[in-house]
Amino acid sequence: MKTESLPLLVPGASAAGTHEVRAPFDDALIARVEVGGPATVEQALANAADAFADRAQWLSAERRLAILEKTAARMRDEAEELALLAAREGGKPLTDSRVEVARAIDGMKSCVEHLRTQHGREVPMNLNAASAGHLAVTRHYPVGPVVAISAFNHPLNLIVHQVAPAVAVGCPFIVKPALETPLSCLRFVNLLHEAGLPAAWGQALPLADNDLAEKLATDPRVAFLSFIGSAKVGWKLRSRLAPGTRCALEHGGAAPAIVAADAALDTTVPLLAKASFYHAGQVCVSTQRIYAQKRVARKLAEQLARTARELKIGDPADEQTEVGPLIRAREVGRVDEWVREAVAGGAEMLCGGERVGRQGYAGTVLFNPSATARVSREEIFGPVVCVYPYEELDEAIARANDSPFAFQAAVFTNDLNTALRAYDRLEAAAVMINQHTAFRVDWMPFAGLKQSGHGIGGIPHTMADMQVEKLLVFKSPSLNRGN
Repeated sequence: MKTESLPLLVPGASAAGTHEVRAPFDDALIARVEVGGPATVEQALANAADAFADRAQWLSAERRLAILEKTAARMRDEAEELALLAAREGGKPLTDSRVEVARAIDGMKSCVEHLRTQHGREVPMNLNAASAGHLAVTRHYPVGPVVAISAFNHPLNLIVHQVAPAVAVGCPFIVKPALETPLSCLRFVNLLHEAGLPAAWGQALPLADNDLAEKLATDPRVAFLSFIGSAKVGWKLRSRLAPGTRCALEHGGAAPAIVAADAALDTTVPLLAKASFYHAGQVCVSTQRIYAQKRVARKLAEQLARTARELKIGDPADEQTEVGPLIRAREVGRVDEWVREAVAGGAEMLCGGERVGRQGYAGTVLFNPSATARVSREEIFGPVVCVYPYEELDEAIARANDSPFAFQAAVFTNDLNTALRAYDRLEAAAVMINQHTAFRVDWMPFAGLKQSGHGIGGIPHTMADMQVEKLLVFKSPSLNRGN
């Protein structure tokens, strides 16, 4: 595959330099992309603000629908190329990247469906003397320029989730992709342009300077910030937003799963293995902590370890690869450090605990690490899962809740009362019964609690965040009847 040189997608701007995008598997050069500087950020913000200020140039719903539908059609035509691009730049195996592309296309479909069916509402009037003779209804309007700052782990689907809703509702956007994985983002924004989106309404701006990213996010011209990334950065940005700027933050977690003694291990173990080792554990809702009833804990852990040993780790572009590399070399060292610390603190390592190739790490299963170990308290973001035995269900729930993070949780049981008690008492925005913690369809609400995030993700929920429901009130003596 040839090495490309890709320009900024900011009309009227000049680049401040270039960045080499390299494959995490073998460090091969994939492409060079232009990166922005202070003047580029200012130009992008001015473009977006000017586009939104000119109401005569707002995009009609009919035009927005056409852009979304044409882009989705092009994505279907290029699905294999998009999957290979995402696999090479992000390290997710090709088989999983194909699923990501399919999800991204479905996300475009969700935008279209929601735009076609959303509507305003009537607010009741004629209920008292003050409201007599009035009619009140609402319509939806775009909130204004959107800035999206994205993460590396789903380089196409995250971008779709953050900017396709902006296109759907009529907000101009500026997206800053992760510097490690900008290629899928740039291709997607180009597809939007080819489908008819004006350049100023969809800008892509890779940045090598975090201070510039903060300047972009906190500018008073920004109406909505969509941030996916570390909690440290996300909460800092939220504290510095201009007055009136809305935001949605999606951070990480240390997702818990509870396995009751009556759980069917033959179906439970494959689900837990997928959620623990999918994309080398670099997913915000990866299963990290498994609390298994003591009668099945050892058996479950050993079966999980057996599955982990059989995983093929290697080139993400290889059809047979099941687990790819970590995104950065330093992350391999960090994950290994945490594993060694847990073992030194009393954890039993049933498998893994070693580097594989240049930037891979073996699927690792730790049995009963200390509650104070970093693998128990912080987000691993690597292919490591911990199994802890418990005696009573409420003990498992309390231990699962003892975390600064709360996102999605899972419960494996055949007992309805166990499932409902755990659902009621787990501190999580979503609880899966007999399904893993990383389950998601893109129209459902997806929300981190505690330090895991702010606001609600999911296509229709993001569209709602990017809109203002504007009230219209009529007063007329002809409106005295009805309500």
